Amino acid sequence: MAALAEEQTEVAVKLEPEGPPTLLPPQAGDGAGEGGGGTTNNGPNGGGGNVAAASSSAGGDGGTPKPSVAVSAVAPAGAAPVPAAAPEAGAPHDRQTLLAVLQFLRQSNLREAEEALRREARLLEEAVAGTGAPEADGAGTEAASALLSRVTASAPGPAAPDPPGTGASGAAAVSGLATGSAAPGKVGSVAVEDQPDVSAVLSAYNQQGDPTMYEEYYSGLKHFIECSLDCHRAELSQLFYPLFVHMYLELVYNQHENEAKSFFEKFHGDQECYYQDDLRVLSSLTKKEHMKGNETMLDFRTSKFVLRISRDSYQLLKRHLQEKQNNQIWNIVQEHLYIDIFDGMPRSKQQIDAMVGSLAGEAKREANKSKVFFGLLKEPEIEVPLDDEDEEGENEEGKPKKKKPKKDSIGSKSKKQDPNAPPQNRIPLPELKDSDKLDKIMNMKETTKRVRLGPDCLPSICFYTFLNAYQGLTAVDVTDDSSLIAGGFADSTVRVWSVTPKKLRSVKQAADLSLIDKESDDVLERIMDEKTASELKILYGHSGPVYGASFSPDRNYLLSSSEDGTVRLWSLQTFTCLVGYKGHNYPVWDTQFSPYGYYFVSGGHDRVARLWATDHYQPLRIFAGHLADVNCTRFHPNSNYVATGSADRTVRLWDVLNGNCVRIFTGHKGPIHSLTFSPNGRFLATGATDGRVLLWDIGHGLMVGELKGHTDTVCSLRFSRDGEILASGSMDNTVRLWDAVKAFEDLETDDFTTATGHINLPENSQELLLGTYMTKSTPVVHLHFTRRNLVLAAGAYSPQ
Repeated sequence: MAALAEEQTEVAVKLEPEGPPTLLPPQAGDGAGEGGGGTTNNGPNGGGGNVAAASSSAGGDGGTPKPSVAVSAVAPAGAAPVPAAAPEAGAPHDRQTLLAVLQFLRQSNLREAEEALRREARLLEEAVAGTGAPEADGAGTEAASALLSRVTASAPGPAAPDPPGTGASGAAAVSGLATGSAAPGKVGSVAVEDQPDVSAVLSAYNQQGDPTMYEEYYSGLKHFIECSLDCHRAELSQLFYPLFVHMYLELVYNQHENEAKSFFEKFHGDQECYYQDDLRVLSSLTKKEHMKGNETMLDFRTSKFVLRISRDSYQLLKRHLQEKQNNQIWNIVQEHLYIDIFDGMPRSKQQIDAMVGSLAGEAKREANKSKVFFGLLKEPEIEVPLDDEDEEGENEEGKPKKKKPKKDSIGSKSKKQDPNAPPQNRIPLPELKDSDKLDKIMNMKETTKRVRLGPDCLPSICFYTFLNAYQGLTAVDVTDDSSLIAGGFADSTVRVWSVTPKKLRSVKQAADLSLIDKESDDVLERIMDEKTASELKILYGHSGPVYGASFSPDRNYLLSSSEDGTVRLWSLQTFTCLVGYKGHNYPVWDTQFSPYGYYFVSGGHDRVARLWATDHYQPLRIFAGHLADVNCTRFHPNSNYVATGSADRTVRLWDVLNGNCVRIFTGHKGPIHSLTFSPNGRFLATGATDGRVLLWDIGHGLMVGELKGHTDTVCSLRFSRDGEILASGSMDNTVRLWDAVKAFEDLETDDFTTATGHINLPENSQELLLGTYMTKSTPVVHLHFTRRNLVLAAGAYSPQ
């Protein structure tokens, strides 16, 4: 079977015949962060923020030039900056702008850049001197000097480079001149892009602001926000945390250590409680040298903090900063924040609190707008042979006889194509083997005996307690048919138990296998060595604690991931290691098989998740985007998507076909440790160290519910087989059962909610909680619903 094609990076460049290539001009933004290249166009005049772009507006009619060539002129290290090509000086206004820029370059002693710009614009030397250019003398010169004074006045110090990743690396660009009131401190600066190395990232903090004024600036903004109307206050209060962090880091970088300490002590108590862990890390950065190796600081600097604010609140903030001439704060807003502006009513404090809390703010609304095929794939049609009445009677004392009509419904259900399902061949999936078909038939028979759960019919819970594990149990998994249970341990072993009377046996040695009659009906039974039969098998091979374990759907293989940076594939026929997959450089926290087998996903401390196929040594896809460890991974039931939960407090949904991130969910206030999809593929439940379980509608990309009750990390989540009950297991030693049907009914997902993210979560956790089950002193590490809807739970007893 062909695996999913490995990603090929193609670069297509379309060159127009006339004129040299230009840097892409800034798109006409409206302040809502719609600028090209990831840079936010939220300057005071809409499109005139600090955008690395062409040096003048379009020639002639002043319209936006066609972005025909997305190629930057890349300057080699140490070479003169190569500015963007300027268009022909057609209109007098354009010529004046160009002259002002040339004059500014000359005054700034940037001779090479001036020469290059003049060459590109095909301007003669005399045009600048005033000879032979009628519009350069008289009123033209005055206009140019007026423009120049405006440019120089609004550039108080050396300009900070654009954040890495917002344009072509290594390209130099002259920032576009604003046509309205200039953005304080940013317009007209020459910004040279660099690779996002540590020094380039930190140099953005090299501001010339008066360190003694920082407290005054911050206090002034705080006073303004606290005195604003209630409807705006909640939204504008989101600015406190990112501004506090960046102002503190600026002070530290510029070696104003006493001012930084005073600033931190005065204002750190104003920040929201869910940022306390981040503030603890920040408080340890007291010297410039500390900043260079600190990952948290670099994350904060390189990823723009996203704030979602209504247009009215944004205009209020902009007006305040312009009136107060508060350049320092405005620079930070421009440089480090992405303000996602929406039209409509401002959000309430409760609505904002539900969505914020992640390391980089909220998700941009654009991030959750791509189409997701969340439906289930059509099941292959398998003929189900009917058993004898007697055999069924023996199994369940005659009860299944009443439920016989259900057997037909299972067959018919699979024949309908789900309108939200991906095309059947969207990604290559393994073909069903005969053993898989037999297993599906067994599954269908079990389904007829499944207990229908609900508020009036709760499942029994069978708890597997690992004794004498000495807090060394680090991972658990149970096979789909509930016959085997595997544990990963801190002593680097993986242990597999049979939880049925059938013992675990290995295949015979090669010499013994040659004596077996391969044509006999019971050949599969004959190849097993009875001498090796035991309830427990121990798998040795890892060189560090085992943090993740996952059985293949056909129960022939087991995956394990470890602190040693590898994922191992074990055969459950021979109980030996078949492959060690090396790709992660650091501990691998989780791994999981696809529901169809063959593919699997892993996530680790290196902040990426990787998609693998069992027969490939290298990963097929690398899902990069999280700002901290990827703690948990889960395949969507249709195997076309992978969900990852991270210590950056976000959940991301990735498309397996192309590796793109198609959903970003924010709202948790702590690292995420558990994920599960509903059986119909429509919903996702996530659990974190904040003790909350959040429910998400994948199609609309919205949070639709919040389940409160746990008092510690939620380690495990699982939906019942029919999706009617959600079980959650936690470090608080409890299993809780929630009414999933009621949680997802009557969802309000109208266009307005989808467009603005105004979510109204019902405070109904107590109504949805169906039961709480305490253990004596055992944190719940894993949950599993059997095919008949019995709950299996597992954890290691930890004496107090």
